[in-house]
Amino acid sequence: MNSPALVILAAGRARRYGGTKQLAPIGMHGEAVIDLIGSDAFAAGFDDIVFVVNAETGPSIMDHVAKFWPKGHKISFVIQKEIRGTVDAVLSARSVIDETKPFGVSNADDVYGRESFATLGKHLQESTNNCLVGFQLDRALVGDLPVSRGTCNVVNGHLTDIHERRNVQATLDGFIADDNTEPRVLHPQSTVSMNLWGFRPQMWDLMAEAVAKHDFAAEPEIQLSTFVGSILHRTPLRFDVLPTSSRCIGVTHADDLPLAQLLVREEIAAGQRPEFAFS
Repeated sequence: MNSPALVILAAGRARRYGGTKQLAPIGMHGEAVIDLIGSDAFAAGFDDIVFVVNAETGPSIMDHVAKFWPKGHKISFVIQKEIRGTVDAVLSARSVIDETKPFGVSNADDVYGRESFATLGKHLQESTNNCLVGFQLDRALVGDLPVSRGTCNVVNGHLTDIHERRNVQATLDGFIADDNTEPRVLHPQSTVSMNLWGFRPQMWDLMAEAVAKHDFAAEPEIQLSTFVGSILHRTPLRFDVLPTSSRCIGVTHADDLPLAQLLVREEIAAGQRPEFAFS
């Protein structure tokens, strides 16, 4: 089995963060978010990494990788010309990936944990199913400001449905999704998607079909969670949900950074990741 590729989605404008959050100094020695992601991906056996960037912040991300990442790995960059959602972003990477390979997809502003990447890499090399690494809701929030989360229905280890919930936050009354959708109160151990996916090569054509048919005038973006939810009931493709106890350390708002830095240091102290991203 070919070693899997990884598409890192780094084309977001990070308006809520107010800067290039992919380069936020989250590591103990000032390493950026993408440095920890890259370190975990290399350790999990991903040998071909593609960054999807935008024309504005892409050059600074490229410069950072050239300066700080170790040599000897295949690393590519592609530009998502229009911000049309995460499915379109993944498709931007198609031209530079070996289409016979299984591939993973991750955000560029979430540190998923070494265990999560190891689980994903192993599954892509050993299974013929697509997959999603499923996080517990109470381990997928940093800070108390609202975020979006894809809540998952899982039956016998397989994804049966996924719904994007917005304005999700931890409150004194529990975990609340303030988006006029029921249930408003979410269970703290609910399985949620943090966009850490594993796809078989046949998914390329299904993604291309979804983008070609999508009405971008009515809905400017098409997200992976929406796309996967739309194909679950019309194709024989199975999505295994890979549970993880890892904490997903995301940086959505600038106020999240101090807590995110503390959580990374706790992982290092617990032996869950090395002190230096690249050593």
